[in-house]
Amino acid sequence: MQRYVRERRIAELAVERACKLTSIVSGSQQTGSVSKSDHSPVTVADFGAQAVIIGALQTVFAEDPVVGEEDSSILRKDDGLREQVWKLVREASHLDTYQTEIGQVESEEKMLNYIDWGQFEGGKVKRMWALDPVDGTKGFLRGGQFAVCLALIVDSQVVVGVIGCPNLLVDPADESSGKGVIFSAVAGEGAFSRPLASPIDSAVQISMSSVTDTTAASFCESVEAGHSSHGQQAEIARLLGITKPSVRMDSQAKYASIARGDGDIYLRLPVSATYEEKIWDHASGNLLVAEAGGIVTDMYGNPLDFSQGRTLKKNKGIVAASKATQPKVLEAVQKVLQES
Repeated sequence: MQRYVRERRIAELAVERACKLTSIVSGSQQTGSVSKSDHSPVTVADFGAQAVIIGALQTVFAEDPVVGEEDSSILRKDDGLREQVWKLVREASHLDTYQTEIGQVESEEKMLNYIDWGQFEGGKVKRMWALDPVDGTKGFLRGGQFAVCLALIVDSQVVVGVIGCPNLLVDPADESSGKGVIFSAVAGEGAFSRPLASPIDSAVQISMSSVTDTTAASFCESVEAGHSSHGQQAEIARLLGITKPSVRMDSQAKYASIARGDGDIYLRLPVSATYEEKIWDHASGNLLVAEAGGIVTDMYGNPLDFSQGRTLKKNKGIVAASKATQPKVLEAVQKVLQES
């Protein structure tokens, strides 16, 4: 018997709507980009996507808390930016026929309240959602890869994960295949993908590559050097005998890419001893890779712990690979860490 059928469907519909919203923004070239207090960029797409996704969750699962990346404080102070986001949210809600299932955002004030519903602190709770409305905002701004990511966490375990990648090729081997893919997974039931423009029931199962020899493998890593230590990762590649150039892209599109076999290994080694990964940056991808036949751990081989609040404070770094290659990758990671 399939589990979390309704949760998966609602999550997919919400992520699909948010992906269409991001396409409106990228098509208009009016990103409305501002800087948050930590100097990271946030756009009207980030705010709008968080509003439409939490609006959908509130329509169906009203009691579920959400750990989301954004809050409405900037919008409440900036009338122009708030109106820009509200216009975007209204437009996106009319691009699909899902109103009877996931509703629509009814007012500007509700939009702000939905965004702020994402301020849950997380921790050891029965049930919560983790949301990154636009993962890889810098990639989004440069026209590169980004992702809309939503995951359901029950008793600290990720049980549903959905990742929308509007700029990812449907078929990585065919430039004419079009862009836009939605990936989904339910714990114990496999990983699936479908073109963004196709119906939910068209999804097909995906799996990690069958590479067992690391010399034939390829890395997938972050574009931003500030997100991951490229130097250490290059040394790890040398130890593993990897000669293929690394595929660099922003966001959880990396998890999605290795889950369907585009690449083989995803490394994210910390550039700071104090940095804590956010749960919304890894929840969906963690499940997708696991259900595609891979394994995700921190750089010490520990499973990711989603019970610690808004961050993975008990974990350092990320290593995702097939079950066959993960031990070799971890061995190389440890050697490089000991030498640094």
